[in-house]
Amino acid sequence: MDTILVINAGSSDLRFQIYSVEGEGRLRQRLKGRLDGIGRCPRLRASKAGGGPLANRAYPVEAVQDIAAAMDIAGAWLRDELHIHPIAVGHRVAHGAAEHDRPVLIDHEVLACLERLTALAPFDLPHNLAPIRSILVNFLALPQVACFDTAFHRTRAAAADDYVIPRQLYAEGVRRYGFHGLTYEYIAKALPRIAPEIAMKRVIVARLGSEASMCALSGGLSVESTMAFTALDGLPMDVRAGQIDPKVVGRGDMRQLEASKDASAKFAIDHFVYRIGLSAGMLAAALQGLDAFVFTAEVGDNSALLRSRVAEQLAWLGVKLDAKENALQSRLISSPASRIPVYIVPSDEDLMIARHTLALLLKGGSRVAS
Repeated sequence: MDTILVINAGSSDLRFQIYSVEGEGRLRQRLKGRLDGIGRCPRLRASKAGGGPLANRAYPVEAVQDIAAAMDIAGAWLRDELHIHPIAVGHRVAHGAAEHDRPVLIDHEVLACLERLTALAPFDLPHNLAPIRSILVNFLALPQVACFDTAFHRTRAAAADDYVIPRQLYAEGVRRYGFHGLTYEYIAKALPRIAPEIAMKRVIVARLGSEASMCALSGGLSVESTMAFTALDGLPMDVRAGQIDPKVVGRGDMRQLEASKDASAKFAIDHFVYRIGLSAGMLAAALQGLDAFVFTAEVGDNSALLRSRVAEQLAWLGVKLDAKENALQSRLISSPASRIPVYIVPSDEDLMIARHTLALLLKGGSRVAS
């Protein structure tokens, strides 16, 4: 059975999924796992696609000091115990700058180019590139594909990307890139199946989770987004302060905030909702109107309270939720009286990466299942 390994490496964890390649290029998730606590209290956890446990192992801290070591352990577990030998590896890469507007097969030249971009995403790229480097050293013949979180936004007009700066700086790469593109690309490709009546219209997608941003889609393409030159701009979130001073409010886990009676927790939610409302107004202006609103990511998928609060903030756009459907986390949660339909569409960045990886393999004529 041919399989594709998808890797998403962060500062203290290595997340991975295995997809089998089935007839007509279909992909099916087989397992998912993560090795977290790197450099502190390393633990490998993995489960089957249906949720059955596969591994839950602790390791000595000195054995897993960095992403490369985590790769060695996770890779050995996949090969030696599960006998999984992927035909290719797809990677989430936070930044592709202006040079990369689509996924690319990785070689030493591409890796060197990406290493030169590290200053654009210093908290992400070094960790994203570590497993790529490790595989190039140890499994040179194994195809690897870089999938960029910035690439989806490269369809935008120059006016949306530019700053009021000398043109030479823009040419050198100082521009508004936008991020979380793999999420927005997945949603854009899912809408023709889920809601064909609005898929090619003017849609705002709110990716609300530990990392949060929003994107305006028109015709399934990115028109504008809340993140800019770096992922620091935009909405406040768990890991970044957005456009506010980090000392003003630290948001944290939305479940804890909703459960808390503390006034500062209420303020954090109020501020978050307020900023989502402001951003929706900006994105609606970029679209010159609005035909649908989509919630996605952990908080967007799971917090009925936050969705309700955001809908109240968007009442001026004609948004009105159906309280029952919102509580049930239905696909369509807006009331029939709402001028704008509102949806919940869970995203799957890893599946998007696997699709891109398989597409490049097919394009290059590499071996895949028939």
